[in-house]
Amino acid sequence: MTAIPPVYRWNALDESQRASVLERLAAPADPALEARVKDIMDRVRAGGDRALRELEAELDGVELGEIEAGESEIADAAALLSGQQREAIHAALDNIRSCHEAQRPTDSRTEPVPGVVCEQRYRPLEAVGLYVPSGAAPLPSTAMMLAAPAQLAGCPQRILCAPPAADGSINPAILYVAGLCEVHRIFKLGGAQAVAAMAYGTESVPRVDKIFGPGSRWVAAAKQLAAMQPGGPAQDLPAGPTEAMVIADRSADPEFVALDLLSQAEHGEDAHVLLLCLDERLATAVQEAIAGQLRTLPRTDVLEKSLSAGALLVVDSLEDAVEVANRYAPEHLLLQVANPRALAAEIRNAGAVFLGPWSPESSGDYCNGANHVLPTYGSARWASGLGLIDFYKRISVQELSREGLESIAGSIAVLARTEGLEAHARAAEVRRRPER
Repeated sequence: MTAIPPVYRWNALDESQRASVLERLAAPADPALEARVKDIMDRVRAGGDRALRELEAELDGVELGEIEAGESEIADAAALLSGQQREAIHAALDNIRSCHEAQRPTDSRTEPVPGVVCEQRYRPLEAVGLYVPSGAAPLPSTAMMLAAPAQLAGCPQRILCAPPAADGSINPAILYVAGLCEVHRIFKLGGAQAVAAMAYGTESVPRVDKIFGPGSRWVAAAKQLAAMQPGGPAQDLPAGPTEAMVIADRSADPEFVALDLLSQAEHGEDAHVLLLCLDERLATAVQEAIAGQLRTLPRTDVLEKSLSAGALLVVDSLEDAVEVANRYAPEHLLLQVANPRALAAEIRNAGAVFLGPWSPESSGDYCNGANHVLPTYGSARWASGLGLIDFYKRISVQELSREGLESIAGSIAVLARTEGLEAHARAAEVRRRPER
């Protein structure tokens, strides 16, 4: 029988028990895993395409022919999908593009004093690498969330990596999305070796400036390691194994709650799901609803592991629920309460917040238009979900007239000498001389 998350009364737990209940199944820091990831990345950096083929065979059991998906594979992908699948992809892409287009940044210009002009100009990143997970389940939805904003931003070089199936092919829905979003090149690579290829470049895979996309602990560790290397690519955000928290009051439908928890738990064995509710009867009803759904749901082997780390927590008030939520900082937070918008005003730490009973988390995964690449491991305390802005860099442009410099040169010199930087001071003062 698949594990059902147990019920705990929050205020009956001591601090160590509370920390244990809120602990993610997969710790973000694992020295053994990090050492293995480093070894993989070093092999790719030294061995290029040959190392990629060896690692795909060793780690995924795939004997790769061509590392890159060919034009015919991409063109044939549409025929492998049903009409309904293609229509759903187009509908989702329409919403994603609309939502992200509204985020387009605009250049700005300010003149704090006459003759001193400061501008901010946004330019798309030159080369971006998009990682689309395809391990426990292929995720064309993630391909949409990455490729559509990269296309809207106009990044000149856009490549995509996705783990191949046993026969060396990439999921046709991922290929179809990549084609629609004009991804320039697609590679049959997964895990840390894919990140390494995009970070360092190989004979086939071009090096990129920033790597986007969620993934396993291996992928998250590889992105972080690559970003720490001198001249290495930036990473978008800490996006590892998924997590969801639901806050529910007595108005909540137990089946709605159960399926929102199960939606995230089925992503992978290291997913983490939690419920905060005001009533032990609701917690029990959610347990029963989970048990009922499990009788007909697939992927019970995955659910067995992820649900075992989950918990249903009974709190004394919604204020307590908000306190716990802000402490945990969930990737997804669902507010199934009578007045969700008022409660959302108290939330400080969350990747995405879903308001009310008609906002299932799966709407954000696929079709409502908001990006589903979100911060995990509690990094929602300081990080935001992916948006169009993440595919740009901001350049500062400054211009001073002679009169503008004259008005601030004295302050420049004083501050420079305060810091012991005499050349800084003289660079401003020399321009004040009448003969200049």
